[in-house]
Amino acid sequence: MKQKVYFKTFGCRTNLYDSQVMMSSLQEYEVTQNEAEADVIVVNSCTVTNGADSHVRSYIGHVEKNGGAKIFLTGCGAHTKGEKLLQEKRVHGVFGQSEKQKIDFMLAKENPFYEPGDLNHIDEVIVDDFIGKSRAFIKVQEGCNFRCSYCIIPFVRGDARSMDESRILEQISRLAINGFGEFILTGTNVGSYGQGVNTSLAKLMKKISQIRGVRRIRLGSVEPIQITDEFREILDEPWLEKHLHIALQHTSPQMLKLMNRRNVYKQDKELFEFLREKGFAIGTDFITGHPGESDALWKEAMINARELPLTHIHAFTYSKRDGTPSAVMKPEVSGKVAKERLHELEALIKEKNFEFRKAYRGNLDVLIETHKDGLYHGLDQHFNKIIVESDEDLEGNWIHVENYEVREDYNYAKF
Repeated sequence: MKQKVYFKTFGCRTNLYDSQVMMSSLQEYEVTQNEAEADVIVVNSCTVTNGADSHVRSYIGHVEKNGGAKIFLTGCGAHTKGEKLLQEKRVHGVFGQSEKQKIDFMLAKENPFYEPGDLNHIDEVIVDDFIGKSRAFIKVQEGCNFRCSYCIIPFVRGDARSMDESRILEQISRLAINGFGEFILTGTNVGSYGQGVNTSLAKLMKKISQIRGVRRIRLGSVEPIQITDEFREILDEPWLEKHLHIALQHTSPQMLKLMNRRNVYKQDKELFEFLREKGFAIGTDFITGHPGESDALWKEAMINARELPLTHIHAFTYSKRDGTPSAVMKPEVSGKVAKERLHELEALIKEKNFEFRKAYRGNLDVLIETHKDGLYHGLDQHFNKIIVESDEDLEGNWIHVENYEVREDYNYAKF
């Protein structure tokens, strides 16, 4: 009987994709979605913040307490915390992202090991199913050439490199045949796809849209400077989700310089207003409490945030990462203040999202993802949550919703 492997995935959509690659590559083991019956647990870790590291350690502690399963660590944390966890005998083995297709070999190793692999690896595997998912995550590139002062990710993912276009298209074709209609393009820095290989993200998306069965294409986070004239030409295409997540990280020009960011607030504002006129919901990333963020700069940032037509936010408090320029910057901002600022910003964007949904007068195209407590949960074309009450089995289906109630946290409909 084959041993059962449970995958615990932390962090970004790129990690979700990497976990699917490992699941698809298993030959000598059986995947389980029930942690309690696992003989082996693979922890696909995130290390973007101290909090992410803590969550991984806490989860390993939970597995240790419940006993039995052999633990392996991979993901970004393999490069930053892997050796220490191995020395502490809290994991049996550590392997980098480049080794994930050899997962059978890794899990079969009898002696403890540390194999971080290399940071120039490009995936060649083709995933034709996403276990337990109604949407498919497609990794189109790996690594990042930006060097934001606070960020450790280029040091654990390497420089930007693009996946082979033919493999991406073949993968999506297979997934479409298997019933997937929504595809989320992901990567460390998605908008850099095509650099150095004479193509672009916009060109790739046009080719993807021509594959039979592709209904909606959604992007992970892109940078403002990556919304090029060529990209703007696809904004009216029906297959592009009416939601873009464009990373700002801050709205104070002085803070953007400290963070070594490439975006300029004045240009960001013009871009966001253009996208609003096109009917887009707009999300962003934001860091509060970065060193140097004075009260005056924070007030400026909030004034600017109120001006922006934002509807979604992925905000977090600054987390010091050893080896980055920000780690030695002064003055530091207390964690308490950073958290207060985070909550202030989140409250503002929640209010803006509510106003956006109330102002929208159109119909909703929804992919129903899950069924919980007698209700169906899905996401519309603006990446807004909708809860649907229905006697039909809607899970995994697309529905067109004409009548719905706009509630503070989500939309609600009977279907």
